[in-house]
Amino acid sequence: MYEIKDRVCASRTGSNGTMKLTGAMDILQDCSLLWLESEPSFRGFLVGNNLGMFVLSRQVDIIRLPVCGEKITVKTSVFACRSFFGYRNTVLYGENGLPCLLSWSLGAFVNLDTGRMVRLPQSEIDKVTIDEKIDMEYLDKKIILPDMPGQRMDAVTVKRNDIDIYHHMNNVKYVEAALELLPENFVINRLRIEYKRPAKLGDLLYPQMIKAPSANWYVLLLDSQDNPYVIMEFS
Repeated sequence: MYEIKDRVCASRTGSNGTMKLTGAMDILQDCSLLWLESEPSFRGFLVGNNLGMFVLSRQVDIIRLPVCGEKITVKTSVFACRSFFGYRNTVLYGENGLPCLLSWSLGAFVNLDTGRMVRLPQSEIDKVTIDEKIDMEYLDKKIILPDMPGQRMDAVTVKRNDIDIYHHMNNVKYVEAALELLPENFVINRLRIEYKRPAKLGDLLYPQMIKAPSANWYVLLLDSQDNPYVIMEFS
């Protein structure tokens, strides 16, 4: 278990006085990467072999978004690690010590030169601290789309500010693009994301939106040939 403490400041706060969902996801992501500080041997193995940890899917359950000025704690832990993949919980707690956001994610170990997934040796997996899964509903990593047509929206260009340390569009930036398309009064209780392939600087993302009979919204960010970069479900 690794944790960081922070406060909800103005730059992460929306016009309603609560933390932006993207701000909350930023700190979930930051805590997950900083977790490597608690695993120096594993970090050394990744750096020495030029490997990175890429998120393949994420589920975020929103209980509430903390308010501006509130002290928060974010805790992250790995609950399974199997050859190519790692499974992680990350939770954001409010000042009262109760959870505000619950999440689990699936990540892959990737060679940063080739972009290919790499199987970790069991000797390295055995060094990683494994904690128990938190109590939450775990939905499948794969998002099943409703069989109905979607609405196409104007293309979004990947900008310099969207690029992260891996020279790809940062994971949260896909969510940011999708939120601009959702109805302003839509209340999000759960977000699921399936990352298909990374977008790079200058790429054009073609959004397609589907409103299901369940009232869930699906947002796909596609290339010009309708191949997905990412699929998101908002409920």
